Amino acid sequence: MWHQLALDLEALLDNSDNPITTLANAAAYLYRSIDRINWLGFYIYDGDKLYLGPFGGKPACTKIEMGNGVCGTSASKLEVIVVEDVEKFPGHIVCDPDSRSEIVLPIILGNGKLFGVLDIDSAELSRFGNGEKTALINITEVIAAKLQATN
Repeated sequence: MWHQLALDLEALLDNSDNPITTLANAAAYLYRSIDRINWLGFYIYDGDKLYLGPFGGKPACTKIEMGNGVCGTSASKLEVIVVEDVEKFPGHIVCDPDSRSEIVLPIILGNGKLFGVLDIDSAELSRFGNGEKTALINITEVIAAKLQATN
């Protein structure tokens, strides 16, 4: 399934689209395709903070400081962060109280520049394992390549 998602995104996303269009289609497709999640979306880095971008799920936090919460930590460290239980993550920012686990992946363009993060939440504890992590890294690389063409 995961490999097919990456292939589908490669075909769906157009290098010539506006970055918001690219993220909107990616968010819609992934949100409807990945099971057992309750939120999926992008936070876009503006050089100072992360701002809410296209997403699927309940309304969310609109600004996240670098280094704060799972998203801000992932963005500042440029690392994928998998959280088995969000209540045990120091400084976790509660946007949806139903969320129990989370994975956040930085979107890094080919020039090494941070574009933003892909944030995925689940109402299940320990929803995201190494298989999902590896597959989602591949998916964020597909998205980054499409975004690179417009930046």
